[in-house]
Amino acid sequence: MKPIIPVLLGADLNCYHVARAFHEAYGVVSYAFGRYAVSATKYSKIVRFTAVPDLEDEAVMLRVLHEFAAAHKDAKLILMGCTDNYAAMIIRRKAELPEYVAPCPDESLYGTIQKKAEFYEVCDRFGIEYPKTVVLSSPADEDAYTEEALGFAYPIIVKPSSSVIYWEHPFDGMKKVYVASSPNEAAAIVREIYASGYDDRMILQKMIPGEDDHMRVLTCFSDEHGKVRAMCLGHTMVEEHTPKGLGNHAAIVVEPVSSVPVAEKLRLMLEDIGYTGFANFDLKYCDEDGDYKVFEINLRQGRSNYYITGSGLNIARLVAERYEDGGTSLEKCEDEHFWHYVPKKVAYSYTADEALVKKAKALAKAGKTSSSLLYRPDLCMNPMRLICALEILRRQNKKYARYCKKYR
Repeated sequence: MKPIIPVLLGADLNCYHVARAFHEAYGVVSYAFGRYAVSATKYSKIVRFTAVPDLEDEAVMLRVLHEFAAAHKDAKLILMGCTDNYAAMIIRRKAELPEYVAPCPDESLYGTIQKKAEFYEVCDRFGIEYPKTVVLSSPADEDAYTEEALGFAYPIIVKPSSSVIYWEHPFDGMKKVYVASSPNEAAAIVREIYASGYDDRMILQKMIPGEDDHMRVLTCFSDEHGKVRAMCLGHTMVEEHTPKGLGNHAAIVVEPVSSVPVAEKLRLMLEDIGYTGFANFDLKYCDEDGDYKVFEINLRQGRSNYYITGSGLNIARLVAERYEDGGTSLEKCEDEHFWHYVPKKVAYSYTADEALVKKAKALAKAGKTSSSLLYRPDLCMNPMRLICALEILRRQNKKYARYCKKYR
C-alpha cells in the first residue's frame, strides 16, 4: 500500500483540523501551501507549511502541485482545499491534476450550487426550505428595497451570492454578512459591494430570529460515484461575531442526524445531482413554523470540521478509505459530542440556550469532548506551538467580550 500524503491548500483552522485528522488516523504529516502563514498552523509538527505569495494564480497553483507530485511519485497524494477560493480552484482544475485524489465535486456542478442564488433554485426542486429571498443582479432602484417590494419586514440579511468572487474585491468595512435595518441601509450596502468590483448577484433575505444556538451545521461526504457515505450534524452553541468571521462555528454539540428531518432531503439532493466530496450546509431553526431553513452549501469540509472527527467519524479515513472503495454503506453520527475551538468557559458563557450548555457540560464531564488546538502530540516537546495555541485561546476571552452578548 502506498503511503498517504495529505496536500492542503490553506493554512487556517480548517487546514489544521484536516491535518490533525490525518495525523490521528495514519500518523502522517500534512503538507500545506498558502499565501502566508497563519497562527492556527504556526509552529505545528503535523503541518509542513510553504508560503507561496501568488498561489491564487491558478497557473502557479498547478506548477506547485505538479512539482510536489513529481517529487512524491510513490505516495498516495490526497488534495484538499481549506478555503472557498482554494476549493474552487481545485474544482476548476481537477482534470489537470490526475496525480492527486481530490474529493470534490466536478466543475459542471460548480456554477449550479456554489452560488447561493443558484443553490436556492436547486432547493426548490427538492422541496428544501430556505428563508424568503429576493435576488438582485444590480444595485437596483430605491423602490426595490421597500418591505412591500421584498415581501418581508426589516431588519433583513444582505449578502453576496458568490462568496468566492466577493472576497476577491476587498474594501474597508467588509463583512461576511450584513444586517440592514432600513431600505436606505440595504441599498447603501448593495451599492458599496458592487462599487468594490463585485459583479455577481446579491441576496436580500428575511432574517430568521434566534441566537447562535438556533443554528445547525450538517456535513455530508459523498464518494467518487456520488453516493453519500457519511453524515454528521452539529448543533451550534456559539459562533464568531467579528466582521469577517461572522458565522464561523466556535463550539458545537454533535446530535443525531435524524433530529433534523431536512437532512434526508439534502442527502437525496446530493445523490440526485451526482455530488462528490464534502458538502457543508448551514441551517437555522425557525420558531415561527418549527422547521429548519437552509442558508447555503459550502463545496468543501467546513472550517469547524473537527466536530466530525472528534465525534469518532474521522474525516481523513472517509477520504482515504471510502472515496474510491466502491462501497454503498452510509454512516451517520448518532452519538453526542462536545467540540470547541474557544475555551469551554467562553462557550458556556456566550451560549443563550441553558439546556444546551448543560448538555455540553455533561458531555465534557463524561470525556466526550474535544478541543481544536489542544492536541497533545503536537504540543509535546514543542514549546513554541504550545505558547501559540494558548495565546490563541487567551485572546478569545477579549474577542467575545467585545463582540458577543454574555449570558452567564
